Amino acid sequence: MIDSTKLEKELQEKEQESTTLLELQGMRKYFPIKAGLLQKTVGNVKAVDGLTLKVRKGETLGIVGESGCGKSTAGRTIIRLYEPTDGKIIFKGQDITHMSESQLRKSVRKDIQMIFQDPFATLNPRKTLRSIIKEPLNTHNLYTPKERDEKVKELLETVGLNASFINRYPHEFSGGQRQRIGIARALALKPDLIIADEAVSALDVSIQAQIINLMQDLQKEFGLTYIFISHDLSVVRHISDRVAVLYLGQMMELANKEDLYANPLHPYTQALLSAVPVPRGKNAVKRERIVLKGELPSPANPPTGCVFHTRCPAATDICKQVAPQFKEVEKDHFVACHLYE
Repeated sequence: MIDSTKLEKELQEKEQESTTLLELQGMRKYFPIKAGLLQKTVGNVKAVDGLTLKVRKGETLGIVGESGCGKSTAGRTIIRLYEPTDGKIIFKGQDITHMSESQLRKSVRKDIQMIFQDPFATLNPRKTLRSIIKEPLNTHNLYTPKERDEKVKELLETVGLNASFINRYPHEFSGGQRQRIGIARALALKPDLIIADEAVSALDVSIQAQIINLMQDLQKEFGLTYIFISHDLSVVRHISDRVAVLYLGQMMELANKEDLYANPLHPYTQALLSAVPVPRGKNAVKRERIVLKGELPSPANPPTGCVFHTRCPAATDICKQVAPQFKEVEKDHFVACHLYE
């Protein structure tokens, strides 16, 4: 007799595999601490410590957490700006963890792009928009020189800027406009995945909304997949389909945004969400403010057991000794906490 539950689970797993764009398997990024005259390695800063997740085609995965929790390092390691210390990065079914730079350029660089936090620092002030946006096209030898200029104008209009700005310099634009230029540059190679690292945190609130709406429109138009890194849970809620919560380089919780915001399971997630301002209204979810004690521990010397136990209001003896498993406790809702074992 066929086990229908088992068969259904197998079919779901096969469907997920076919729609998975990026998979991280225990990804780690440690930065060595060197000391002494010979600069001997005496320890490691464990910025990302065993990150495992899948990113599906066409979705927006939000990554949230306090400053110093490893969000940006995770993004830069995925795109191989940082070399991973351990684990695997599988993109479109291909293991890119140990690819050389030349291999990455041939097979991956076009398909993964990044939008950085600071639009003032990421654009070369000595180059015009023509040169800035055309640079990736030149690097990968796409189109003829004349077609590249037309492509730059097209990209400017796509992100809501006038094509006549093509010969202007970055200092002539506002912060929001510069971030649009950064988005145009990221779109130039028609990527499958864009990693947005605090892409709106340096902008005014009204401009943030414009950039978020633009990113959502572009996602529908070009079938993009986003990893959206932010410390602002309100922004993440607006743009994301699923949300991953990081603490000291480890994943505490992962769920669809509706489940995570309505029913946070991990004490750390509960504390983060309790600090989010709640609008007035009938459907507003009121939460008691949870104030975490102490400071974020150093990633160079993380606590034993559960890394959150030093600040967790629900911590027990086992939390100090044994690291909890990251597992599914509800449908598509994963958490690393002894409360659910």
